[in-house]
Amino acid sequence: QNDVIEEKNDKLQMLYNDVTDSIKYALRIQQSILPPTSYVKKFIPDVFFLYKPKDIVSGDFYWFEEQGENLFIAAVDCTGHGVPGALMSMVGNNILNRSVTDHSLTDSAAILDELNEGVSRALRVGQEEGQGSKDGMDISLCRINYEQNVLQYAGAFNPLYRIRNGELEEFKANKFPIGHYGEEPALKYTNIDFEIQKGDTYYLFTDGYADQFGGPRGKKFLYKRFKELLLHICTFPMAEQQRLLDKEITAWMGDTEPQLDDILVIGFKI
Repeated sequence: QNDVIEEKNDKLQMLYNDVTDSIKYALRIQQSILPPTSYVKKFIPDVFFLYKPKDIVSGDFYWFEEQGENLFIAAVDCTGHGVPGALMSMVGNNILNRSVTDHSLTDSAAILDELNEGVSRALRVGQEEGQGSKDGMDISLCRINYEQNVLQYAGAFNPLYRIRNGELEEFKANKFPIGHYGEEPALKYTNIDFEIQKGDTYYLFTDGYADQFGGPRGKKFLYKRFKELLLHICTFPMAEQQRLLDKEITAWMGDTEPQLDDILVIGFKI
């Protein structure tokens, strides 16, 4: 019996190693779609990306593209995490790239509309009953135009925070996710445009940070505490802000609470 148990354990270990190696290779592929921070800093010098996958690969991803006088930056949260989320992230990244490079879209809401339709078609949402998928993604997307001195925001569930003169303002997203097009094709995303000012600090993020359980009572971190933290650190250099955000959420989890979801926070200063 001991020999049989040992043989089964060896097979399980081999299977585990094969799966882990495969996922680690998938990580290399997923990392290739993420824009290098050094590249983004050529256009937005004061920027950070706090990126903490729950598992080896992530359902969250960040996206950046430069097209002429327009800069696009986004935080995206795909349904699920791990391998399913990572597969969704590849779909979303490809459609975002195509919308601005192949279709020359510059309007933030129009990009989200195309992403919504593209994800829905890829997942066959709204087709024959039982064949479609309920998967999708939430996103906050900004277009920065320094020539016009304008920032344009559009979002699906995920808001944009701006800190100006020590005050935090929240810009609300549309309350329907990317991937709903096959069910409600008439719904369209909307833009919020405003003049940018020197010293403005902006934050894009997914829900993983605020939803993380921890603290002395095992409660969620929550957006109220998240906003207070951002107001506290917003005057620090971007690299220090990233470090402090990472330190705070790690301390919040402590030794008892596992990370429940992928975590992504993007900060940049004009």
